[in-house]
Amino acid sequence: MEKLLISVFLFGTCWAAPQDLSGKVFVFPKETDRAHVKLLTTKTNIESATVCLRFLTDLTRSYGLFSLATVAQSNGFLLFKPGDVETIELAVSGTSIYFRSLSFPQNNWHNICATWSSNGIAQVWVDGKPSVKRYVDNVSLVGPPITILGQEQDSYGGDFDQKQSFIGMISDVHMWNHVVQASDIKRYAAGKSFTPGNVFNWKALDFEIEGMILVEDETEYNDELHKKVVNNRSCVLPRMK
Repeated sequence: MEKLLISVFLFGTCWAAPQDLSGKVFVFPKETDRAHVKLLTTKTNIESATVCLRFLTDLTRSYGLFSLATVAQSNGFLLFKPGDVETIELAVSGTSIYFRSLSFPQNNWHNICATWSSNGIAQVWVDGKPSVKRYVDNVSLVGPPITILGQEQDSYGGDFDQKQSFIGMISDVHMWNHVVQASDIKRYAAGKSFTPGNVFNWKALDFEIEGMILVEDETEYNDELHKKVVNNRSCVLPRMK
């Protein structure tokens, strides 16, 4: 039977309960200063953190991957890809550092994790490979955060620049309020079982969508990753027929 691709178009949608997004991706199809996904959490005091996600894009310009803002600082925890360079910018409490010589070929799935400890030491992992460790800042993130996928916040919850908007797919977003061990980051990168995030958990995600965002079956874009995750988690991720 011929497989029919089914997409879910969401405009200004608020989910009433956490959603299990196993086997799904957020699709950001256009350059915009409006469309985004807002991630919701009850955590209000973060002294250290780990963020992991998977993404695919063909962009060569700058774009934001993960933007957490507090009332005090729009760049509370930011993962940002500057221009056509092999660099990731990580900002914590408004202080930025740059991890260089990282490979991000376009039109390929990549996974990225960023860790930040209470002593100010940060590190990124790209496709399971660690960077050097750098000092960024040891100022805690206090107050209710606003966390955005698809845009970079220049104020608390807004001031988006369409020339920094993300176009592509994002999946498997997790955030922890502690530094995840290297062995668990490697398991995440390999698609093996791991302890999900306690701030954001892709399998129980509270989120709101604003503008044109699609939720689609991950296997339409990455069947090999789907097979790997199924084999290692001993579960069947949903497929759309």
